[in-house]
Amino acid sequence: MAGKVLDGNLVARIVKDEVANEVRELRARGVVPGLGTILVGDDPSSSKYVAMKHRDCEEVGIVSHHRHLPANSTFESLLEVISSFNENSEIDSILLQLPIPKHLNQLEALLAIDPRKDVDGLHPVNLGKLVMSEEAPLPCTPAGIVRLLAHYEIEVEGRHVVVVGRGLTIGRPLALLLASKRPNCNATVTVCHTGSNDMASVVSQGDIVVAAAGVANLITASMVKVGAVVVGAGTPFVDGKLASDVADDVAEVASAITPRVGGVGPMTRAMLLRNTVSAARLRP
Repeated sequence: MAGKVLDGNLVARIVKDEVANEVRELRARGVVPGLGTILVGDDPSSSKYVAMKHRDCEEVGIVSHHRHLPANSTFESLLEVISSFNENSEIDSILLQLPIPKHLNQLEALLAIDPRKDVDGLHPVNLGKLVMSEEAPLPCTPAGIVRLLAHYEIEVEGRHVVVVGRGLTIGRPLALLLASKRPNCNATVTVCHTGSNDMASVVSQGDIVVAAAGVANLITASMVKVGAVVVGAGTPFVDGKLASDVADDVAEVASAITPRVGGVGPMTRAMLLRNTVSAARLRP
């Protein structure tokens, strides 16, 4: 079989249209949603990613507030920018583009962001609320995956989802989200990783497999149950080019699969816009 393509670009456009309508409603009430972005250094990939987010904001009517600090900036100067964004009433969400230079304390910088303005949903306060099934900004990539599966009417509730990878940005929060009693979730979730014994045996049990380990071609057709749904969420690079955790031959056994490019990535960016507008609705 050839798996149905889970087109993230298509679903991201739908989310962006929804967000644009909400922005128009907010602007009519005098609320102009704002996203604050902070870039430290001149990493080409990070610079490109921030520029893409600014274009996304412009498309839907969100105002971008940006600060670009040199790579040799002190930690104190970074904290000053974060503090100014926390206090700026025109900024509803804050994005600190990662990674930041190694001489800066990344964890402390993220902790300095007001949890109410945490656009990535990764502040300990918001992750704690996710554990408790309380309302809070959801991590963008996990939320995007859930929305993508829902759009294609892929049943998640009660099914066995295998998440390959335990990283902070995708694997761990995705497992929590999918196991929670929420719409399009409520699954049985198993988390494994590259250190798991007989990972192939675990993956083969999944009705839905999400690969988020960041290892190129980690998941192969021989590991996947025929008819499973497969989502490639890792972003490994091979010879300077974006690759996938999912090998090409998986498409021959999966009933549905994300493309190598245009699957989860666009959904992550779309949910960032969604979190920004949701935060704007909560302005005091």
